[in-house]
This record gives sequence, C-alpha cells and structure tokens, in this order.
Amino acid sequence: MKNYLIHDEWKIIEDSFHPEFNKISESVFSIGNGRMGQRANFEEDFSGETLQGSYVAGVYYPDKTKVGWWKIGYPEYFAKVLNAANWIGIQVSFDGENLDLAQCEIESFQRVLDMKRGVLEREMVVKLASGRRVAISSCRFCSLANDEIGAIKYQVTPLDFDGPITLKPYLDADVKNEDANYGEKFWEGIHEEVERRSGYVIAETKKTVFQVCTGMKFEILKAGKVLEFDSYRYKEDKKVACAVDLEIGEGETITLLKYAANISSMNVEKEGLLTHCQQAVEGAFELGFDALLAAHAKTWADKWEEADIQIEGDVAAQQGIRFNIFQLYQTYTGEDERLNIGPKGFTGEKYGGSTYWDTEAYCLPFYLSTAPPKVAKNLLVYRYKQLGKAIENAEKLGFKDGAALYPMVTMTGEECHNEWEITFEEIHRNGAIAYAIFDYIRYTGDQDYLVEYGLEVLIAIARFWAQRVHFSARKQQYVMHGVTGPNEYENNVNNNWYTNYIAKWCLEYAMEAMNFVKEKDPAALEAMAERIKFYEYTETGQWKKIAAGMYLGTDEALGIFVQHEGFLDKDLQKVEDLDPAVRPINQHWSWDRILRSVFIKQADVLQGLYFFEDQFNMETIRRNFDFYEPRTVHESSLSPCVHVILAAALGREEKAYEMYLRTSRLDLDDYNNDTEDGCHITSMAGTWMSVVKGFGGLRVRDGELHLRPFIPSQWKAYSFKVQFRGAVLKVKVSHATVDIENLSAEPMPVTLFDQSVNIDGKSSLSEAMVS
Repeated sequence: MKNYLIHDEWKIIEDSFHPEFNKISESVFSIGNGRMGQRANFEEDFSGETLQGSYVAGVYYPDKTKVGWWKIGYPEYFAKVLNAANWIGIQVSFDGENLDLAQCEIESFQRVLDMKRGVLEREMVVKLASGRRVAISSCRFCSLANDEIGAIKYQVTPLDFDGPITLKPYLDADVKNEDANYGEKFWEGIHEEVERRSGYVIAETKKTVFQVCTGMKFEILKAGKVLEFDSYRYKEDKKVACAVDLEIGEGETITLLKYAANISSMNVEKEGLLTHCQQAVEGAFELGFDALLAAHAKTWADKWEEADIQIEGDVAAQQGIRFNIFQLYQTYTGEDERLNIGPKGFTGEKYGGSTYWDTEAYCLPFYLSTAPPKVAKNLLVYRYKQLGKAIENAEKLGFKDGAALYPMVTMTGEECHNEWEITFEEIHRNGAIAYAIFDYIRYTGDQDYLVEYGLEVLIAIARFWAQRVHFSARKQQYVMHGVTGPNEYENNVNNNWYTNYIAKWCLEYAMEAMNFVKEKDPAALEAMAERIKFYEYTETGQWKKIAAGMYLGTDEALGIFVQHEGFLDKDLQKVEDLDPAVRPINQHWSWDRILRSVFIKQADVLQGLYFFEDQFNMETIRRNFDFYEPRTVHESSLSPCVHVILAAALGREEKAYEMYLRTSRLDLDDYNNDTEDGCHITSMAGTWMSVVKGFGGLRVRDGELHLRPFIPSQWKAYSFKVQFRGAVLKVKVSHATVDIENLSAEPMPVTLFDQSVNIDGKSSLSEAMVS
C-alpha cells in the first residue's frame, strides 16, 4: 500500500516526483473522454520507467494466443485495445541539450488531476546536466464536449540563462504494446504529411485493418503574443514532427498550444479520415485553448451535477469516491452501443481493454442510477448483438441446439481469453448476462425489453445450463463439475455453489420471462420460437426438472453454503493468520500453493448472496459472511465492494468502512501492488455501489425504491443522487436525519426504513435516522 498522494476533495496531487512510482502515477492521472484516453506520460522525453499509452475506443488487434501447448477449443487470439499514436509528444532542447526528466535534477514537482474540470496539470523546476535551471508548466485534457479532440498548453521558462531553445511537437504511431505476445508491432503506416505547424499520420492495424488518423496543429506565444515562425519538418514512417528554433531570455515564458485529434475508421469512412481529422484539428485551433477548456469543464460540471457523491468529514473517502466516478465517466459515456467497458479502461494494457462480466455485474447499476435509461440499455444491446457469437463459442466446446456461452473476454462477441481455467471453466459469467437483464428491467420497469431483445438471450443461456449439468445417480440431483467460480484461487472444482445457484436461477427466470412474453405478445414468441427452433414444452420441462433438482452444497453444522465440494476439507485458516509479508499472496506464493489454500480471492458464495439477497434471511447471510469474509484476501478489485454492501446490511459498520476505503482507494493507494498496469475501472462502479447500495441501503422491490441508510462514525454526512423511472432523488444522510429531496415534478413513492412515504414533486422529506 502506497501513501504518496495528497488527500484533497477534488484533486489528485503528487507534490514531489516519485520515479519509483511513476508508472502508478501514469495510471492514476490518466485522462479520457469515452472515445480516447491517455496515460499521464510526460510530454517531453523521459528515459526512465514508463508505460507509454494512448488508446482509441474499439480499435483492437487479435494478438495470436501464446500458450505452452494447444488444447482443443482454445481461442486463436487474445484481443487487445492498442497503444495508438502518441499525440502528446513535445521534445524540448536548449542549445542542443535535450530535456529528459530522467536525466535532470528535479528541484520541485507537482502533478495535479483536477477532477472537477477534467484537467491534468503539472508544474516543475529542473536543473539540466549543464546546470541550466528551467521551469516547466503543462495543462492538458481530452475534451468531453468534443470527444475527437485533445489539447495541451505547454510552457517553458529559463530561470538563469538566455539562449536558443528548440520546441519539437510530434506525432508518433510507431508504437508497440508492452503486452504483445510475440513482441511484434501492430500498426502499419498508411500516410504521413507535415506542414509548417501541423501534421497528420494515418496508421492501420494489421489483420483487423482499422485505420486511425491522428492530427496536430500548434501555435507558439511569447509574453502572450502569437509568434511567427518557420519550422524544420520531419516525416518518417508513422511519424511526423515540426522543430521550431527560437531565442529565449531569462525569465521569459514561451507557450506552445498543441491541438490534436484522433479519428478512427469505426466512425468515419477510410476515404474521408484525413479530411475529417483536418477539419477537427482546424476547428479546435480556431476555437482556441481557453474556449475548448471552458466547454470541456462545463460538460464535466453537468456530469458532476448528475452523479456526484458528497462525503463530509472524511477527505480520503471523499477523494476516493470522486476519483472512481471520474474514471468511470472518462471510460464510458454510453453514446455508442458498439462500445463497452474494459477492466482497465483507457489507463493501461492489462486485460487487453476487452469486455468482461464486470460490466453486467458491477457497472450496470451505476449507469442505471446516474444516466438516461438508454445508456444502460446500450450495455445490454451490446450483448444481444453478440448472441450469434456466443452460440458459436458454445458450439466450439461441443454444445448444440442454440446454447450460448458468452465469452469471458471479448471485443466482438468471440471468446479470446487464453487461460484454460478461465476460458472454459469460469462459466458463471453467463449468469451475469442474464442477471443484468433482470436488473435492468427491475430498475427501469422496461418489461418490453424481454419482447424485443431479452428473452432470446435468456433462452440461449438456459439451453447452455441445461446441457452443462449432468444427473448424478449417487446424489439423485443435477450437478456441475469442472468449473471455476468467482474465486479464481480455486480452479476445476465440482459443484461451486454460486455457479450452481445462478444456473438454477437462470433457468427459472428464462421460464418466467417466456410466460410474460407469451401473455404480452404471443405472436412475437411464436415467431422467435420458429426462428430459433425453440420447443417450449420439451425444453422448459427439462429446465424445470434441473432447477428443482439442482445440487446446492450446505453444511448443517456450520449453517453455511459450501463454496464447492471439498472446500471444508482444507486447512481452514483465516487471513489474520497470514504473515503480512506474504501479502498479496499472488505475488509471493506459487500458484500450486494458492490453489491448495483456503484463501479466497473475491466474493464467491457471498457474490450469490449479494445478487439474490431477497431470497435469503439475514441470519443465513450473517453466518456465511462470518465464515467466508475472514478467509478472503480481497486480491481481486471486485471483492471489497460486495463485502461493503453485505456488511452494511448486517450492521457491521467497522468492516463496511474498512472495505469501503479499500475499494475507493484501491488504485490511489495501490493496495494490491498492480496499479502500474492501469486503474481498475470496472471495480470503481462497485465503489459507487458501496455508498449507494451499501451505506445508503438502496434496493428496488416491487417497482419501488427502498432505502435503509446508515452512516459511518468517521463521516459527518453524505449525499448522493439517483435517477429512477423518470424521477431524480437526492438523498442526504447525517447522524441525526435522512433527508430526501424529489427534484422532479411528479410525486415519488419511497420506502424508508420499511415505512412507505410519498414525496411530492419539487419537495423534500426529513425523517429521524434509525440506528
């Protein structure tokens, strides 16, 4: 756990340079706008430890799978969102002496991510090898108001010398992915052009033949006045640059304003890429830095008005939740149904930037409550449009008759994960897709989604489960062998309770959905049944038998659900028994030792109790929580948030607060020593759930919002907003009262502490806090 960032309610601050943490800072200080993103690499040269990263949404490469030996059914490739053209680069030299921050003495340094405005700023004073002292200032953003544009204000001030300076802004698409399986580069050069103060590069991905045009235009000011200049123009394969020689005096400030655009062939026909990019860059240049920044900041202000969570009396907690919300909005805006949410977003390469089950299990609730319904719906439609590929994935593994296995990792719907125990065994992800449909309809009331999209997906998933189980003559029940549950520290287990339970639920929900569609639109059901060859009575008859006869392991003596067969035969240590020096265990123990241990990576049984809380009494949840949480090392970013929600429901304030800090500050404090690879974007939605579902106690039951809030003793008050079926509510919780304001015109029923109340439009309600 690191502790080098300054606590502030609206800013992330690094107040001195920490080269040993630089890759962590590059992740934490990343910026993006849903269409493109940029790690917090320096504009000038840096020969120290760095992971250069610039990303364009949806553009990927199928990197050939690399394994020790091939197994039937392995995906041919691992899809990777690519490190794209470096658009931020500005080389700086003084009388031929290059500015390289790794080769300088850094006298002062401050890096600030202003989350309120969405701006990355840096101030520093450096001493070059020659002894020259220089002040550097930079400010940049990826525009949320115009998601094609990025802009930089870069300023240089000599502190103790006069002389020549060369500024060389450039674009460089001759880049590589650090995680390339075979070390190859994934881009081919298509076109380069450069003029006095502008340049353009078009690069194309190998195999997938996406094209991205990256453009720049810049101007230089001294003492606030625009300079006239000529430049030396450089053009190489996939790279262009303009070098400008100037004279600079001691104490004088030169400002370079660089405007850039990334335009991909996902959005513009290849023949028009260059023209479109030129128009985008010229438009940004004409508008100017200050106007672009003002529009960007205004868009961020609107986002914060929708989704800000305010915490009074705990700056670390406040900074943590805002950082998580900030990164979520930088990653996904919901404007394009072809896009989804990668676990690292635009902050790093790990996990390939592809879509996991994280979206359905963790991200959907955030967008349901903070954005128009179409945003969450787009996340579901994304999976619907990939149903054909999910059926193909299942066929490759021997399933038939329209059974669908959604991928663990994907860009196109095709499975592209290359670890056996994940690709073939972590099949509970199918359940998360079905649960997301249920969750969306429960929250929005949009039952018509079942008719239009949902039922077809649910039937395909139910078909998979019906074929994946088998009947045990010994148990006289249906069982499921050879799976990996959410706890990835145990592979190839039999009868994982969570997997079996969610499979049973999927079968039951598919039948419930089918009955709804049959009543709502029998013609639609008949047409779909004909198209997908659905034999209702034969198939549902089998589903009923399986659901009624599914084996779900329990231990009567302990009063718990058994995570999988054999789990209780392990040495049942607790995490408190571990030497802190071996944490995280995944960085100190062999995989064999981890698999044999009792230690749990993330919520497994407890994941099921979180999803299906209403199907269990609180005593059952308490017994399972008290058994499994002490054996959970929380080395998955997805783990703490689930434990916050359950701990809060159980009234375990201390544990809930501990887990909240862990999830909200997971990357800021680098709890698991892995932030340098990128931030954990999808778990950040879980942090939002920790406050709203955990401390706020928000649930949806029978089409109505229920709230049962409590407040950690460390906080004075907290507040959040939620959108629900056309209404917007603001909830504020203090130690004395719960105040709910209906910001909409229509009245809104709410159940607060089990008491139903009706809040008139544009009015508020205040009730005493229940301890």
